[in-house]
Amino acid sequence: MIADYFEQQTIQIEDGYLSEINSPDDWLKQRATYVEQLQEMLGLNPMPEKTPLMPQITGKVEHDEFTVENIHFQSRPGLYVTGNLYVPKQLDEKLPAILYVCGHGAVKENGVSFGNKVHYHHHGSWFARNGYVCLTIDTLQLGEIEGIHHGTYRYGLWWWLNRGYTPAGVEAWNCIRALDYLQSREEVDGERLGVTGRSGGGAYSWWIAALDERIKVAVPVAGITDMRNHVVDGTVEGHCDCMFMVNTYQWDYPMVAALVAPRPLLISNTDNDGIFPLDGVYRTFVKTKQIYDLLGASDQISLHITAGPHKDTQELRVHAFRWFNHYLKGDDALIEKAAHKYFEPSELQVFKDGNPDTERNSVISHSFVKQSDSAEVPSTEDELQEFAAITKDKLIKKSFRAWPANPVDLDLRKVHSAIVEDLEMTAYDYTSQSGIELRLFTLHRKGLEHAKLTMIHAQTESDWNDFLVFYGKSFGKTEVLKEETIASDSIGVIPDFEKFRDAALKDDVVWAYLTPRGVGRTAWNQDSFHQTQIKRRFYLLGQSLEGMQILDVRRGMQGIRTLDVCQNSKIYLSGMHEMAGVVIYAGLFEAPDHIRISQLPEDYDDGPTLLNASRFVSFDEVIAAAGHKSRLALPDFENGKLPFTRAVAKLLKWNANRIYLKP
Repeated sequence: MIADYFEQQTIQIEDGYLSEINSPDDWLKQRATYVEQLQEMLGLNPMPEKTPLMPQITGKVEHDEFTVENIHFQSRPGLYVTGNLYVPKQLDEKLPAILYVCGHGAVKENGVSFGNKVHYHHHGSWFARNGYVCLTIDTLQLGEIEGIHHGTYRYGLWWWLNRGYTPAGVEAWNCIRALDYLQSREEVDGERLGVTGRSGGGAYSWWIAALDERIKVAVPVAGITDMRNHVVDGTVEGHCDCMFMVNTYQWDYPMVAALVAPRPLLISNTDNDGIFPLDGVYRTFVKTKQIYDLLGASDQISLHITAGPHKDTQELRVHAFRWFNHYLKGDDALIEKAAHKYFEPSELQVFKDGNPDTERNSVISHSFVKQSDSAEVPSTEDELQEFAAITKDKLIKKSFRAWPANPVDLDLRKVHSAIVEDLEMTAYDYTSQSGIELRLFTLHRKGLEHAKLTMIHAQTESDWNDFLVFYGKSFGKTEVLKEETIASDSIGVIPDFEKFRDAALKDDVVWAYLTPRGVGRTAWNQDSFHQTQIKRRFYLLGQSLEGMQILDVRRGMQGIRTLDVCQNSKIYLSGMHEMAGVVIYAGLFEAPDHIRISQLPEDYDDGPTLLNASRFVSFDEVIAAAGHKSRLALPDFENGKLPFTRAVAKLLKWNANRIYLKP
C-alpha cells in the first residue's frame, strides 16, 4: 500500500509543477513568491541579519601562477565558514569569480579534519590558473569544524523538521555570505560571479543560484534529480539531509532549477550515477527548459551528460570550464590546462592551532531557524476560541498542507461482525485518503442501540499487539480477527478480560480502536533503516508520517460518529506514547468531548514530527487550544510543566470538569 501511495502522491506533485504559469508575465509575477517559499523551506524566511563577516586570513600558500589564502569568516556569529581563496598573480583588471562548493569528500588525518575544500582543491587551482578568483568553501558536515548533515538519515533528529530546519539552509546561507565576501575583495568584479560544485556541492549550487541573482552563471554537477527518483525509485536512501528543503509547498525539484532562469545554466551529470539517475536528471532538464523557452532564453540552458558513475571526472570539469569562459569572459578557446592537485592537506588548513571555542557549527540546528514567540495567554473563552482557530489555520498552512483540500468519500463499510459471550465486535474499513485504506474496530454489548459514551483509542503498534491478545481469546477465531497477526513479541500488561466483559455488559458504551497508517494491518518493514527511509519519503513529499496519521485518526472519528449506535453519544479520545501527540492534534480539529493522553512529550524535540510546527506555535499552546471544546486529561505533567496550558486554565477558572493536571 505505501509504495502505491508514494507513487500517487508523487504524480500529484509532478502534475502541479508550474500549473499556474502560462506566459512570461505569469512567471515574472510569481517568481518572487516562489523565491520566498524556497527561502522559507530552507529556514531563511525571515532572512537572517547580515552581521559582520569578521574575515581573517590565517595563512598563504604560493604557486607560480596564483596564491592561495586560507581564510575564515562568520556567516552568523559563531557560524564559521572555512575556505581557500585562489587569486591569480596576474591582476591587470578586476576578475570574474567562482564560488566552488564542495561535495562529501572527507579529508582527515589523525582525527583532524582539513575540510572537503582540500579534496576539491584542483578546481580552485584551475580557475586561478585561468584568470578567475575562486573561493572554495567547506561544508557544515565535512569542514574543519564538523557539524551534522545526517540528522534524519542517521541520528533520528526528526525534531529538525518541527523546527523547519535543514542543513541545506545553512549551506545556502553560507553561500550567500560567501558572495558578500567575494564582492568585498578588490580583485573581484562583483557583477561576474558564477557557482559550481558536484554532488553535495551541486545541490548547494542550486540553492544559491535559485536564491541569489548575483550568480550570473551556474554549473551544478551531479546535484539534482526529481521527486520520482527520490521517492518512487528510492534514491533518497543514498542522500543526507543537505540535499532537501523542508518541502512545505510540495515542490518537485525542477521548481528549484526553474528559479535560475533565464541566467546561463549548464546541468551536468554522468550517465551511470546511482544517486542522480539519468532519467530523473533528464526530466529535470526538460521541465526546467520549459521556463527558459517561455522566457525566450532557450540558448541559455544546456544538458551535459558524460560517461561514468557518481565521480568527479575530467569530462565534467572541461565542459564546466568552457561554460564559464563563454559566459563570464567571452572566451571560447580550447581548454589546454588540466585541473591538478598541487598542495598537501595541511597547507590548506585554516585553523592550524585548533578550532575556535566560539564555534556554533556543531549545534547550529538548535538556533538557525527562528522559532515561535510565546503567545499571549487568552483571558476569555472567546479569546481561546479565536486562538484555537488561528492555531488551526497556521497548522493547515504550514504543517498540514498535504491534507487533501477535497477529501474523498470515507466509504465506511462493515467488513465483519461477530458476537461472543454477548459482546459484539465489528470491523469497518474506510478510506482515509486516496490510496490509504484502513480498518477500525468497535465493541459493545449485544443489542446496544444508542451508546451514551464512545471511547476511541488511537493505537500504537504495541497497543495493536495488546488489542489482539486481549480480544484474541474470545474473538480470535471469528471472522473479525482471525486474519490479524501480532507484529512483535512486545506485549504489555494485559487487563483481566473477564472483569472487562462483566462491566461492558452493564454499560451503554462503545469501545472503538483506530489503527492509522503504518500501524497494525498497514505496518511496513519494521527494520529501523527502512522505517527511517519511509519517514524521509513522507517529508520529501511535504508530509510527515505523524501528520498523515493525524488525518487518519480524524477520518476514523468522522466515520465512527456516523454509526447509528454512536449517534449523539459523548466522544472520548485517547492515545499513549507516540500516538499521544497524534491524538492531541486530531482532537484540536475534531473537538471530542474528552481527550486523554499519556506519555506525551513536553515539546517537539521528542515528537510528534510535524513540518514547521514549532516555528509557529508551541506544543503547549496546541494543548491549550485543544481544550477550547474538549475536557483535557493530562496525568503525566507535573507542576511547572505546560505553563501556557496552566495559565489558560487559571485565567479561565477551569475546574476538574475542564482539565486534569497533576498539582
